[in-house]
Amino acid sequence: MVRVNGVSALAIAVLIGCGFAAGVLSILSVLPRWRAASLVVRIGPYVRDVVADDYLPRGVLPAVGSLPTSGRTLWERARGAFERLVGGGEALRQRLAQAGVRTSPASFRGRQLGWGLAGIGVGAVVLTVLALAGRLTVPTSVMPLLCGAAAAAAYDLQLSVRAKARRVRLTDELPTTLEFLALCLSAGEGFLDSLRRVADVGSGELTAELRQVVLAVGTGSPLADALHEMARRLQLPELSRVVDQVIAALEHGAPLAAVLHAQAGDAREDAKRVLIEQAGRKEILMLLPLVFLILPLSVLLAKVKLRVCSVPRSPTYCHH
Repeated sequence: MVRVNGVSALAIAVLIGCGFAAGVLSILSVLPRWRAASLVVRIGPYVRDVVADDYLPRGVLPAVGSLPTSGRTLWERARGAFERLVGGGEALRQRLAQAGVRTSPASFRGRQLGWGLAGIGVGAVVLTVLALAGRLTVPTSVMPLLCGAAAAAAYDLQLSVRAKARRVRLTDELPTTLEFLALCLSAGEGFLDSLRRVADVGSGELTAELRQVVLAVGTGSPLADALHEMARRLQLPELSRVVDQVIAALEHGAPLAAVLHAQAGDAREDAKRVLIEQAGRKEILMLLPLVFLILPLSVLLAKVKLRVCSVPRSPTYCHH
């Protein structure tokens, strides 16, 4: 027969209460709102011809759902509060663009909030198991909060890692792409046709960005503005320098092939410099196992051998 003490009963009550609250909040989040629509929602459909759809408030555009709702749901309000708490805006949008993630900052913060709530749930389950086992202590009582914060931080960290890795790939692909563009220009094609050809035959990260440039130009955006937008979105110093030189050459009528060849050479020199710097840092890291692993083991083995040789019954071992 299982004996239930006061702490175990409290843990079971908290677990049942959390499950009941989650069910009630899930039901309330999909119920229709019966309050009157705001002025912005009422006049929104009549200004769609002068205002882009992205700038219209939520609830103005028609949406398909199981229940017609107006206004923001409970999840959207929680996501907005979490976004205001941890921050978002331009810095997060910059990292999303560098990582190649086609989502909005609000959606990313919503997923991060979901990861945090999942971490809190896992921590609560572990805390309940510890309470039932009679091993609940004061430090372990904050485990749900720590698990939630760790899950949210891990989701944000993986975005930073993806952005850094993609920046490295873009930097590595830049010289080859510039050489290919210069080859197309030397063959007699125009700059836009060269961009279109490289975007069609390429398969890297930089060619994917060039496809967006070609698509923007095809939909009416000027070529200079599309290139500036790509440089602003990626924030790569080498790519920004190339874009500035290309636009200046287009404006002044300079030969683009020579400009691209020169920029490709500069990009390769920058890559060599970065590689030499990384090699210098790796040399220091290679000394760590030598200092903290090999040398202590050598000293330890020498001490063991001396101790064995001091015993009179092992002359053969000492001789060898």
